[in-house]
Amino acid sequence: MQYKSDERVVLTLDAGGTKFSFSAMAGGEEVVQPVEYPSHADNLDLCLKTISDGFSEVAARVKKKPAAISFAFPGPSYYPEGIIGDLGNLPAFRGGVPLGPLLAHKFGVPVFINNDGDLFALGEALGGFLPHINQKLAAAGSTKRYNNLIGFTIGTGLGGGIVHNGRLFIGDNSAAGEVWLLRNARHPHTFMEESVCIRALQRSYGEKLTAKEIYQVALGGREGNRAAAERAFSDLGAALGECIANAATLIDGLVVIGGGVSNAYPLFAPAMMQALAQGIENFDRSRTISRLELDCFDLESEEQLSKFCAGKMLTLNVPGSAEIRYDAMKRCGIGRSHLGTSRAVSLGAYVFALARLDGVH
Repeated sequence: MQYKSDERVVLTLDAGGTKFSFSAMAGGEEVVQPVEYPSHADNLDLCLKTISDGFSEVAARVKKKPAAISFAFPGPSYYPEGIIGDLGNLPAFRGGVPLGPLLAHKFGVPVFINNDGDLFALGEALGGFLPHINQKLAAAGSTKRYNNLIGFTIGTGLGGGIVHNGRLFIGDNSAAGEVWLLRNARHPHTFMEESVCIRALQRSYGEKLTAKEIYQVALGGREGNRAAAERAFSDLGAALGECIANAATLIDGLVVIGGGVSNAYPLFAPAMMQALAQGIENFDRSRTISRLELDCFDLESEEQLSKFCAGKMLTLNVPGSAEIRYDAMKRCGIGRSHLGTSRAVSLGAYVFALARLDGVH
């Protein structure tokens, strides 16, 4: 999609448990300074008024009728219908709140609501990590190109999104990419999010510091149990590696990681990559095979990126014909958000709205 030359304005919202940040985009770029309001998470009437007022203020600054409103909102939600369910970090929403229809009635434009993990993946697929890696492949002279991407966001919770051939894959019930519900290999009676989020770091460290503070302890820049902090990130990375393996087995594409915890990528990536490299066995343990059919590369490492781009070119003789060359390396590349999580979500929301306005599903 050629969104960079599109002049249509879409109003956006970055919805958090404590504050709402409103903005507007055209051509894939913010066209106003974002407006922030407290979320009033425990008062539905005040929360809804805040959302309405925020969009009204941004629309007034644009001085041009928006084509749509598009934003990420926490789940569980019935996203295609714009109905918000019971939210943990916004307790005012209970029993089904028709937020999308309410905003569509007030502003007279289509309203699109999605999960932040979905929109993060879409933004990185269209304007971030995926085209960046494809450019690296082209510069290296490789014929390999990627069209699929799995996005993971790690913060208060664990989110996910899937993009196939430039389009967001949301599923028949708008429930695709819900990676937080995968079984937790480290603690099989729990779901994956219990080992891949901020509270997992706090539990593993044994003290309720913020993720940033545990990160600082692990780096030696703050007093505390450095070994425990390093172990906390290693535990998270090992669980994340198993999560990625499950997803990559089904999707077969690039993997991009965002969210606040992604800033600690160097601390959890080694354990993540080790988990992806581990073998698995058959029932009687007489045979060990690779966890994935793909070779996995940490694309934040220049050495790994170089090997990923080079691939494994082989030549075969075709009897009675000429030789053929092909890349014999099936591979998955993993790295951090290229745009930044918030920017990727905003871009994803913008492009999703344009696609729906143009009848592309």
